[in-house]
Amino acid sequence: MFNPDMPPTLMQVKVNKNAETVLRKRYYRKDGDGNPTENATTMFWRVAAAIAMEETKYEKSTIGVEKLAREFFDLMTEFKFLPNSPTLMNAGTGLGQLAACFVLPVGDSMEEIFDAVKNAAMIHKSGGGTGFSFSRLRPHAARVGSTGGVASGPISFLRIFNTATEQVKQGGTRRGANMGILRVDHPDIIDFIRAKERDGDLNNFNLSVALTEKFMQAVEKDEEYDLVAPHTREVKKRLPAREVFNLLVQKAWESGDPGIIFLDRINRDNPTPDQGEIESTNPCGEQPLLPYEACNLGSINLALMYAKGQDHDVDWKELRRVTHLAVRFLDNVIDASRYPLELITETVHKNRKIGLGVMGFADLLFRLGVPYDSQEALTLAERIMKFINEESKAASKQLAKERGAFPAWKTSVYGQRNLGPYRNATTTTIAPTGTLSIIAGCSSGVEPLFALSFSRHVMDGEKLTESNPYFEQAMKDAGAWSETLMDEVARTGRVGQIEHLPEALRRVFVTAMEIAPQWHLKMQAAFQRHTDNAVSKTVNLPGTATQQDIFDIYWMAYETGCKGVTVYRDGCKAAQVLCTGDGTQAREAKAGGDGKVVRSRPDVIYGFTQKIETGLGIMYLTVNEVDGKPFEVFATIGKSGRSITAKAEAIGRLVSLALRSGIAVREIVGQLKGIGGEHPVFRKKGMIMSIPDAIAWVFEQRYMGGATPVPRAGNGNDLASPKCPECGKELFFQEGCFICAECGYTKCG
Repeated sequence: MFNPDMPPTLMQVKVNKNAETVLRKRYYRKDGDGNPTENATTMFWRVAAAIAMEETKYEKSTIGVEKLAREFFDLMTEFKFLPNSPTLMNAGTGLGQLAACFVLPVGDSMEEIFDAVKNAAMIHKSGGGTGFSFSRLRPHAARVGSTGGVASGPISFLRIFNTATEQVKQGGTRRGANMGILRVDHPDIIDFIRAKERDGDLNNFNLSVALTEKFMQAVEKDEEYDLVAPHTREVKKRLPAREVFNLLVQKAWESGDPGIIFLDRINRDNPTPDQGEIESTNPCGEQPLLPYEACNLGSINLALMYAKGQDHDVDWKELRRVTHLAVRFLDNVIDASRYPLELITETVHKNRKIGLGVMGFADLLFRLGVPYDSQEALTLAERIMKFINEESKAASKQLAKERGAFPAWKTSVYGQRNLGPYRNATTTTIAPTGTLSIIAGCSSGVEPLFALSFSRHVMDGEKLTESNPYFEQAMKDAGAWSETLMDEVARTGRVGQIEHLPEALRRVFVTAMEIAPQWHLKMQAAFQRHTDNAVSKTVNLPGTATQQDIFDIYWMAYETGCKGVTVYRDGCKAAQVLCTGDGTQAREAKAGGDGKVVRSRPDVIYGFTQKIETGLGIMYLTVNEVDGKPFEVFATIGKSGRSITAKAEAIGRLVSLALRSGIAVREIVGQLKGIGGEHPVFRKKGMIMSIPDAIAWVFEQRYMGGATPVPRAGNGNDLASPKCPECGKELFFQEGCFICAECGYTKCG
């Protein structure tokens, strides 16, 4: 009799230092004092045994539980495959919630809205993320028949969901992540597109606009399109489609938000259309789901599918074996998971969707000597994903013979087209693997490397340099390795600028910011062609990219069959920090050499002037704006020639420089607010302590709604480099989310 609590003699699992840090902080079970009660070996056995035990439910199973547990254990501890984080954290524990993300419906009544808030809180408590469509809600100022009042609209309820999320700690480790989606034909769409203009707003949400084919055709023809009230189906007004599309482009250029998804394309691939339309995705956008569905994800490490001398140096036989075993693993996870709501349990078991994806693709290309931005890489990507998709379907068919098809199979597209039976309605998804790739020691998802090497600062001022192992080995094989070289690469993160290195090496070892945006998009499209669901991928653009560049990327995503796209222009978010060198931002500087791009001043600029009483006299603060955001300030107090006038001018110049360099208002207010002076004065809304405090007050009232900025960790003096909120190390933006390579923190949950 198999006893999952009594593991056989197991080889001790070795993990690297980063992986051990992540596992200890987030994955190991702990005692009442927060001390780990397991290590990597016992954790992976806990998971393997718990998932293998589900095999006992099926009389026709072709493999014994103990043998299967050992195979699952080997699969994970060899880092050839890892399931999503909740499975690693919770399998074999009392919590038992193993799914990564869920989609909840938001109906057009107060009861339905707050049911969704409550259900989201339960999901976040259990360790999952949530996606919502707010497209069913009637627009702002629409009449509410039951009360005779007017509706507050989707944006106001978005804020309620965001606030509720702030109060619930996700799985005891991090706050919940959400996706908020609104159809492009909703009457409140302009407000939605602008919803995150103010820094810090809706900080627990990723936002995406759901674009329809009708809208995209109107953009192409430069025509108007209808805005339709969802509760009455009445056309409320018409807007020029291209102007709306251009506004989306502008906001993506400014901050990366909101993203876009192609809703009709997603629903064309809906395997169970009889159950309704897909209207939302999970927080990172790669998993479209029906209401009350969950995503059950895992990733194959392609770096370990390399086998020199075989077909394209890829071990296709091993990739087939791993794919089949991973599909069985993920199908067992569906049965092992205890979902937070009964409706979710019913829907998940009805469709049994799984999402098998990949990580380590950039590492595989390094081992093959193939540049990421090459036709050879695109061809290989498409071939690999086609192979995994086909083999995962074959594995699902085999499981259907042993266990039966998914219950909704007959009415699904598989049943209607005589394509089955299959055990799972979908089998492939390419999800973010930020934390999993740290554990596996490989590159993340299908992304290129963000940096080949970087420095970590540890205790007592010691600096440790870490490098991609395949890059370091290639340097040694070429006789090019030296400590001087590695220090240079750690400083910049890349080798493209090191002219004495062989061109072939510089061509292969390219990083995210060296790759033209079109190649990022082409790679996403290559993987999408053979992926049931969608692909998590960020199209990185340099800080100098124009809005036309983003327009072109969005249009290319539409034309090449992507289901959505996330763009990120370097430096567009105040919270961005690259994980390279000594923490300075690797961007072309126009002034100062500090890596900040200082925007040029337009010839004509408009603003406002506010009169403020200070302890040193009346100050007139002029704030000029570009695109509704502060661009420069002029502080005038007293007559020219006085010392206080010079100080006010100096403060204004420095604040202007910060604004033009992309520093967020919240950061500036955080630095100036509360600075004391010798003559404070009282106002109705508080005390003005000094000239800098007065400037902070104006900014706070106009741009932050009077909100007090959140204090920064550490000494609070670093305007340019906000850090990971958990370990204080630097964050980088990848797979649509900010990620910490040190502790595994991810803002997307």
